[in-house]
Amino acid sequence: MKTRRTAKVSEAIRQVVSSAILTELRDPRVKNVTVLHVDVPSDLRTAKIYVSILGDEKAERLTLKGLEASRGWLQSRIADQLQLRLTPILSFFIDPGIKKSIEVSKMLREIQGEPTEKDELDVDASELEDDQDRDDSTEE
Repeated sequence: MKTRRTAKVSEAIRQVVSSAILTELRDPRVKNVTVLHVDVPSDLRTAKIYVSILGDEKAERLTLKGLEASRGWLQSRIADQLQLRLTPILSFFIDPGIKKSIEVSKMLREIQGEPTEKDELDVDASELEDDQDRDDSTEE
């Protein structure tokens, strides 16, 4: 059960971590990261930070390693900006929600019969070939 205090602390941690990652973190491995939400238990000793990372699986792993490597620095930023008795120990997790929602929307578009981006590219390529064939026949 989430109390009002833990909700406030989790939101404050999310703001501090997301702004620190965006503006101050200099690790080249950490890019295209969005902090989605933070779970904090009632004792405030740990914080699970759920992030969304754009890119393939390799980029996700690399970014997650960069976040884990900068965990101590991020904890010091939290300690500097928030007045807590204990600074929570951070752990990072990838939230698969956004990627799953993109997959579901693609499936729904396929079911409805709307062309996907790949289908549109195939149509554009076939139209381009038809135009080239017409140009070749008019030159002869």
